[in-house]
Amino acid sequence: MREEVSAGMFSGAIDAHWHDQLDTPAYDAFSTEHAGAVVGHSPESGSGGIGWAAVYEEAYGPLPAIWFTDELGRLDGEAFAAYRETGRVEASWNCGPEFAGETAQ
Repeated sequence: MREEVSAGMFSGAIDAHWHDQLDTPAYDAFSTEHAGAVVGHSPESGSGGIGWAAVYEEAYGPLPAIWFTDELGRLDGEAFAAYRETGRVEASWNCGPEFAGETAQ
């Protein structure tokens, strides 16, 4: 059973790439290999702390600047600086991951 972690997608740049990859055989294989299932897309919105950031950091180190860019590649320097100073990510999002058999909350 997966641990429940707040998983809002707050990066416009990463979300745009995610949309480009959804429903392709390569994406299905990648997400099955790395997440244990195909990770779908759920239109959920919210704001607050990004709970998965700590899990990411344990596996890969600090979040790189790409996580703080919009779909046009513009960096939100203030948000990135706040993260680098505090280690916390506070953001808003309008979508998140969905695994087969789950529904948006």
